[in-house]
Amino acid sequence: MSSENERSEDPAGGAPEQLALIRETVRKAKVPRAKPRTWRGAALAKELPVARVLVNKGVLHLDQYFDYAVPEELDADAQPGVRVRVRFGAGGRNVRGGRREGGGLIDGFLVERLAESDYPGALAALAYVVSPEPVLGPELLTLARAVADRYAGSLADVLQLAVPPRNGRAESKPSPEPLPPPPTPSAGTWERYAQGPAFLRALAEGGAPRAVWTALPGPHWPEEIARAMASTLASGRGALVVVPDGRTAGRVDAALTELLGEGRHALLTADSGPEKRYREWLAVRRGSVRAVVGTRAAMFAPVADLGLVAVWDDGDSSHSDDNAPFPHVREVLELRAAHGRCAFLLGGTNCTVEAAQLVESGWALPLRADREQLRIAAPLVRTVGDGELARDGAARAARLPSLAWQTVRDGLRSGPVLVQVPRRGYAPRLACERCREPARCRHCAGPLQAPDQRDLDCAWCGRAETAWHCVACGSNRLRARIVGARRTAEELGRAFPAVPVRTSGRDHILDSVPDVPALVVSTPGAEPVAEGGYAAALLLDGWAMVGRPDLRAGEEALRRWTAAASLVRGQPEGGTVVIVAEPTLRPVQALVRWDPVGHARRELAERAELGFPPVSRMASVTGSPEALAAFLTAAELPPEAEVLGPVPVPGAEPGRPRRPWDAPPGESWERALLRVPPGSGAALAAALKAAQAARMSRGSGAQVRIRVDPPDIG
Repeated sequence: MSSENERSEDPAGGAPEQLALIRETVRKAKVPRAKPRTWRGAALAKELPVARVLVNKGVLHLDQYFDYAVPEELDADAQPGVRVRVRFGAGGRNVRGGRREGGGLIDGFLVERLAESDYPGALAALAYVVSPEPVLGPELLTLARAVADRYAGSLADVLQLAVPPRNGRAESKPSPEPLPPPPTPSAGTWERYAQGPAFLRALAEGGAPRAVWTALPGPHWPEEIARAMASTLASGRGALVVVPDGRTAGRVDAALTELLGEGRHALLTADSGPEKRYREWLAVRRGSVRAVVGTRAAMFAPVADLGLVAVWDDGDSSHSDDNAPFPHVREVLELRAAHGRCAFLLGGTNCTVEAAQLVESGWALPLRADREQLRIAAPLVRTVGDGELARDGAARAARLPSLAWQTVRDGLRSGPVLVQVPRRGYAPRLACERCREPARCRHCAGPLQAPDQRDLDCAWCGRAETAWHCVACGSNRLRARIVGARRTAEELGRAFPAVPVRTSGRDHILDSVPDVPALVVSTPGAEPVAEGGYAAALLLDGWAMVGRPDLRAGEEALRRWTAAASLVRGQPEGGTVVIVAEPTLRPVQALVRWDPVGHARRELAERAELGFPPVSRMASVTGSPEALAAFLTAAELPPEAEVLGPVPVPGAEPGRPRRPWDAPPGESWERALLRVPPGSGAALAAALKAAQAARMSRGSGAQVRIRVDPPDIG
């Protein structure tokens, strides 16, 4: 509106003229159409008018790129790496004016711009650019393709795990300016390891060492991870550390903040919330920060000029993704280290069989402390076996042997005491007191339980049991096969009435406890950190962890025990651990000697003799008997492939969430294991992927699930 119109003496008379001017201005304005359907008749971009797009379709037979035309009005925003929306599924007959039309809108990523397409037919046009923010770089795309090929999955499924959902508010905010590299830190507690200072020097000088680090027990490992990251940052490169859960990430985050200050690293965990997490991820993608600490999804974090990738406690099940194609953090970071030629650090207080294989093959070097340092840092470990329990009247009456009671009493004089129980709840499973025959439901043969010290009921069908008697000996008296955390807390509370008892488990996990006398009853993996360390620890029902029908039972039991024992003070400070398990068992002996590396090497040697992973590569294929048989017949497996099975697959336990490899409710599934020698894993994955893609393209109704390197093979 002009100044003359503002000063008009007759405002009412000038209004129609003003409205006419506004309408004419709107008519002449060239405003692009919002979310156009086909851009019918629109001019194409003058340069590189073809966009190669990865559509968000996870089915294997569509695991490829599709070409689309780029309208001129989208030319500036349609850059490689941005999110786009395209029309997908239009038939070849729906062509008007040289453009393909129809199909439903679907998300995708623009991979690259081309001058021409190798597709001879008509192209559909990009519907619109969701955001001009490039979120898919070439390095991330290459990594995602390598992961998809290794796990017989689709690229779209991997990118669903690698790129977080968009948040417009976070995207609209600028990221901070990057800070200069920090000074090289001192070695600190890395001096306790013979090769520790040399490892940090190699990182600071731009080297790419690979190490399997067996960390000493105690509270120093978060600071040691922080110093490794700081040494990498000092060389001008980026660093990435992936840990099992948010509590562990918080400890590393605090150590890194204390060492370097605020603003030098990003924390990528699910606990942050979608907006904050996406904002932190964008800061990494834009190069504002070059250090990342996070949980599983952070393994794909787009760190610029990556110099170090590290994973802590690689045996934790949280590192294996439950979404297709089920990648494992350790394997993904190995790919990043190999492709990006960066340093690799696999750390933990335990040592997995896979970590031992990396050392045996020469791919990585061991990073350990000598026995003198270990004797200073580790607690004293004592065992109580079945023979001692049988002779111990206190153990028969209260389930805890006299040695455990004495250890608790002595420990409470100087600080908190940790009690690890394999199960949560009150009495998860029951058995006959006389002959120890498992108590079963009369209707469905399911296990009986007393979850809250109430009447018995069945864990499968839920029916109450009021007149149970043992079918083997006729007794009507029950005992707990594995007493839960709440029952243990109740017993200890009665034995030590003046001492507070705290529990930590799946329903309520404690992060830390103060350095005051208290009993802390926890399930494995939920142990809180004690300020100053625990004075003592009890590891109960060890046989329940070792006796599981699983290839990894011994390895997993030792990992759980060492994780709990690492929270206890060292032997010079009076720290003591009592484990209730048969002393002759190999994992128990490894804990007493504190030799997880030796245990892992022996396990690796046995698996090599038997041809089990990780010495061999293995994949599981599950489905209905008919679908599984048809799949195995059609798949062109490598000549050296060996088929084990098929065997029936058990369904999900009532009351527990259904896992991806469990049979659907009401269906009978079978599983076959496919095993190949080293060097043939890529051929096996390719054959499985091709067979699955062929089934999907034919529209086979029966579902078949594939999992390469399954964590649980029985």
